[in-house]
Amino acid sequence: MKFIKYAKYVGDPFGELSAEDLLKLLEDFFLDSGFSSSDYDFDEMASERTLEQLHQALLEALRDRGMISDETLAQMLENAEDYQNSRLREAIDRLIERLAEEGYVTMEPPVRAGEAERAGPGQARLPEGPVRFEVTDKALDFLGYKTLKDLLGSLGKSSFGRHDTREMATGVESSGSTRRYEFGDTMNLDVNATLLAAIRRAGRTMPLELHYDDLQVRQCEYQSSCATVLMLDCSHSMILYGEDRFTPAKKVALALTHLIRTQYPGDSLHMVLFHDSAEEIPFQELARVKVGPYYTNTREGLRLAERILARQKKDMRQIIMITDGKPSALTLEDGRIYKNAFGLDPLVVSETLHEVARCRRHGILINTFMLASDYGLVNFVQKVTEICRGKAYFTTPYTLGQYLLMDYLQKKIKWIH
Repeated sequence: MKFIKYAKYVGDPFGELSAEDLLKLLEDFFLDSGFSSSDYDFDEMASERTLEQLHQALLEALRDRGMISDETLAQMLENAEDYQNSRLREAIDRLIERLAEEGYVTMEPPVRAGEAERAGPGQARLPEGPVRFEVTDKALDFLGYKTLKDLLGSLGKSSFGRHDTREMATGVESSGSTRRYEFGDTMNLDVNATLLAAIRRAGRTMPLELHYDDLQVRQCEYQSSCATVLMLDCSHSMILYGEDRFTPAKKVALALTHLIRTQYPGDSLHMVLFHDSAEEIPFQELARVKVGPYYTNTREGLRLAERILARQKKDMRQIIMITDGKPSALTLEDGRIYKNAFGLDPLVVSETLHEVARCRRHGILINTFMLASDYGLVNFVQKVTEICRGKAYFTTPYTLGQYLLMDYLQKKIKWIH
C-alpha cells in the first residue's frame, strides 16, 4: 500500500526581503573602511572578501534587525555543525544567491596554481580555499542612489537641477526671450515670432516668403559644466579616536557620483586618495578602499588633482577635499617622502600653501570639508580658504553629506559670474 506523509509547511522566514533590502542591510559591510577590524588590516586595495564573511555579515545584520533572536544566534555559534545543516543556513544562502542572480555581487572561486593551464576547454577549474565575491557597479549605483536620497531628504525640499547662470543661450528648454537667429545657434525655432517677423517685413501676402533675417529662436538659460576632483584623506587618523570618518566620506562620494551622472551629465567627477602619496582611483574600486598606516600628503593630492583638471575643458573646475588631519608628509624633489606627525611642520605647511596658490592661479577652486576642530588645523584651513577664495566647512561625519551636497547644488550661481 502506498503511503503519503504530510509535514507542516515552513515558509522562507526572509522571503519578503528583496535584493535592495539586503543591500541596505549590508551597506556598512560593503563600504567598510577598516574601522571595525580589530587587527587593523591595512591592506588597502588587495584585501579580498570571502563568501563566508558575507554570510556572517548578513547573519549579524538580520540579528540587528530583530529577524533572528540573540538566543538562536548563540545556539548556532555553540553548535556549528548543526548550523551547517540547518534551515537557517539554507535560507541565508538563498539570500546570497538572490544578490548574485540580480547582479549585485559576483562570486569567483580561486584556482589552484597550475590547474588553469592544465585544464582543457571543457574542464572545470578546481577551487582552492574560500570563495571570493566582488561588489558590482550596479550595487554601488544603488548605494549611491540610496545615500543621495537620504541626504536630500534630510535637507528638506531640495530639487535637482543644473548649474544655472545669468547668461542666455539657445537650447532645447525655452525659458528665455526670443531673438534673431545667428549662425551657430541651435535651431530652437520660435514659429510664431518668425512668421510675425516675415509679415512685418512683407505684409500679409500669399505665399509668405521667409528670409534669413526673419528667423527667430527661443533662448534658454545657459547651463555651465563643472569638473570636480574629490580628494579623500585615507590616512590612519580617519579611523582613530573612536570614530569612523572614512565610511561617511565614501558614502558621500557614491552619492555625488550618482547625482552628477543622473542630473548633471555634462559634469565630470574624479576621485583621488591622498595618504603618503596620492593616486586616482576608478569609481569601481571605491567600495574596496580602506585607510592605512599612512601620513597625510596634502600637497601631492593637490598636484594630482590639478593635473586631472588641466585635461578637463569645463567652465568650472573645483577640488573638494575631505580630511580630518593636518598635512604631515611631503614628496621631495628626489622622490623621497618627508614625514613629520608632530605639530604643523613649517616646511610641509609652506609647500602645501604654495600648491594651493598655484591652484588659485590656474582658476581652480578648493572647498575643504574638515572633520576636526583642532585650533591649529582651523588656522591652516582658514589660510587655504583665504588663498584660493574657496570655502571651509568644519563638520562632522554625520553632517558631511548635507554640507557637501548643499554646497554643490547651490554655490555655482555665486561664483561663476
